[in-house]
Amino acid sequence: MLVRVKVERVTLDTAASRFVVILKDEKQNRWLPIVVGSTEAQAIALQLEKIVPPRPLTHDLMKNLLESVDVNISRIVVNELRENTYFAVIGLQKNGASKSIDARPSDAIALALRVNAPIFVEEDVMQKASITEKDAQIDDIEDDYSPGDRLEQLNVELRSAVQDERYEEAAKIRDEIRKIKEDLRDSS
Repeated sequence: MLVRVKVERVTLDTAASRFVVILKDEKQNRWLPIVVGSTEAQAIALQLEKIVPPRPLTHDLMKNLLESVDVNISRIVVNELRENTYFAVIGLQKNGASKSIDARPSDAIALALRVNAPIFVEEDVMQKASITEKDAQIDDIEDDYSPGDRLEQLNVELRSAVQDERYEEAAKIRDEIRKIKEDLRDSS
C-alpha cells in the first residue's frame, strides 16, 4: 500500500552534521526522515521556498529536458529500505505509456517538487522507519524497572530528539527502544 506524503522541511541534523528531508504522512501523523546530500538538500529547500536560482540547477535541467520531450512525471515512490539506504522510483508517462526508473529518493523528491508530482512511501517502509508522536512519548514501563533504567532514559532522549528536530537520531533511538522491548517480551 502506498502512503501519500508531503515534504515538511529540510533540516540539518546537528548531532550528525547531515541534512535530513522530513516526509510527513498527515493521515497517521508519521514522519519519515531521509538523509540527503548537501546539494540535494539545497535543491529541495530552494524549491520549498520557491526561490528561483539565476541558472537552472541539475533538477531544473532534468525537468526542462523531460518537458522538452513531452515526458511527464506521474509520481515518485520511496519503495524500499535496505541496509539503512532508501530507494525510490520515478513514474514517467509519455503518450499513454508508463515506465518507472530507479532513483535516489533525494533526486526523486527534488524533481517531484518541481513538477508538482505526488510523493508516496510504501507502507512497509513507513512502518520500519517512520517516527510517530507516540514514539516520542514515554511508554508504560514494566514495574520492575527503576527510573534510572535504560528504557526510560531512551524514551526521554527520544522525546528530546523529536522536540529538537533531530529526526535521524530519533529514529535510531526508536529502533533501540523497539529492540529492548522485543527482548523483554522474548524473555518473559
